[in-house]
Amino acid sequence: MNYAKSKIADICTMVKGTYPTMKTPPGEYPFVVTAAYRRTASTYQIDGEAVCIPLISSTGHGDAAIHRVHYQDGKFALANLLVALIPKDKNICSAKYLYHLLMVKKDEYLVPLMRGTANVSLKEQDIAEVEIPLPPLEEQRQIVARVEELMGKVEEVRSLRQKALEETEVLRVSSTKVIFNELTQADRQPLRELVTVQGGGTPSKQNPFFWEGSIPWISPKDMKRREINDSIDHISEEATLKSPAKLLEIGSVLIVVRGMILAHTVPSAILKVPAVINQDMKALIPSKKITPEYLCCVLWTFNDLLLELVEKSTHDTRKLETPKLLNFKIPVPLLPEQRRIVSYLNELQVKVDKTKRLREEAMKELDALLPSILDKAFKGEL
Repeated sequence: MNYAKSKIADICTMVKGTYPTMKTPPGEYPFVVTAAYRRTASTYQIDGEAVCIPLISSTGHGDAAIHRVHYQDGKFALANLLVALIPKDKNICSAKYLYHLLMVKKDEYLVPLMRGTANVSLKEQDIAEVEIPLPPLEEQRQIVARVEELMGKVEEVRSLRQKALEETEVLRVSSTKVIFNELTQADRQPLRELVTVQGGGTPSKQNPFFWEGSIPWISPKDMKRREINDSIDHISEEATLKSPAKLLEIGSVLIVVRGMILAHTVPSAILKVPAVINQDMKALIPSKKITPEYLCCVLWTFNDLLLELVEKSTHDTRKLETPKLLNFKIPVPLLPEQRRIVSYLNELQVKVDKTKRLREEAMKELDALLPSILDKAFKGEL
């Protein structure tokens, strides 16, 4: 349906924000900034309904982009990086309609107006000249109701899919713990009887040849996966011979023992290539009693118990002392049972990963579909 168009300047009063984002004292009033969340302010600038548009790019770096516009009502403060559009006559233009329209059409109406090289920005006078479709007020309200209904259903789908994913992860963790807890206490042994420990080190920065090589030098920042095949930094073979950073064999189980990451988790992983580690980590080299894969499964499963062993050291750094780590007891069945458990848990993880992948694909499809659905709503085609 084709609606008559009106310039924003003809239907809205434009008010530039005056509050600095970082220096405004907090208080009782909402403070609209460019981010999705609201800050607070001790005073207010605007009282009423308004649509707030960022005047700077959401991404910077010379890119023209607006991630969001904002709707706000009541008394609120506005950051100096935004401009508020306040309908002059509520019987002609609904602020909610204007908000949803500009949110859906921001890449069509606003982003093409952005100018600049390093600092890409919008000018108020350009926004003022934007023409928007303006149906009668009752139709605006119907469109708003329809759009909010559709968005509500989308959020419900997102919530249900996220809940299903969380429940799947909880089931995986609980199933894993049940498997290990079913093993008898008699099977539990301290790590000191199952592994040998090798520490790490950092080659001298004064010798540039130490840092010109292809051998992975692994630090906690590399411990984002359960298998380590490479690292951010590399060193030379000479460095492994003339520094504390000694070469580790494939199959070593790496574990972080120092750093602020230990406030949340104790990362561990299997080494899949010859490598060295830094001083914030230890390598657990399994004996013939235990497989590396099984050892990692146990460490991942009982991560919460490992966290209880972590202590604060100087400068609020977290540390897992080697004696405490080696006294940590784990269930140790015979090797065939270890392999069976690892195989089962790997199959379970594959199913969890598939669920995550399907959810991500569904969300991408939903994100791609939503703009066209909302566009039809504003055209009166729904």
